[in-house]
Amino acid sequence: MTGTDQPRLRLTARGAVVVLFMISLLGQFLAPGPVFVIGCVTVVLLVHRRDLLALAVTPPLVFFCAALFVEFIRALGSGSMLQALGLGLFTTLSSAAPWLFLGSALTLVLAWPRGLPANVRELRRELSRGANRPGAGKRRGPRRRNRRRGFDPEPEGYFEPRLYGRAIED
Repeated sequence: MTGTDQPRLRLTARGAVVVLFMISLLGQFLAPGPVFVIGCVTVVLLVHRRDLLALAVTPPLVFFCAALFVEFIRALGSGSMLQALGLGLFTTLSSAAPWLFLGSALTLVLAWPRGLPANVRELRRELSRGANRPGAGKRRGPRRRNRRRGFDPEPEGYFEPRLYGRAIED
């Protein structure tokens, strides 16, 4: 068996998001931006072609979740947890913003030739099929407007108590 005969490792969208989260989490302790970019490139190359669309939209959210988790842990020991969490998130997100943009852009650039446009076409086709189903988004019967002003009277017996079951014989 040669090196070309071996099956390649492929991740589902969920697996790729988990791997990207773990890489981003590790990167929060080392160098948040560059490690995130490396993680984005890695997962977009390892994900199944059918899952490219789901992966293409998640990198910013994954980075934010990793930063929130790390900053929450760091803020636990401080005097004002909310202030430390807000300041830590602001600092992390603002310092890593160019890297976050680069990682997201590289994800889209690398996903494009791998089949991202085909995934978008498939999503559009599925959505249009769902809209053309019988009864989807269509009114049933003629539309009637209630032209009366004011309130409708309460139905008969609306405020009368109802008894369920049988009466007990004395």
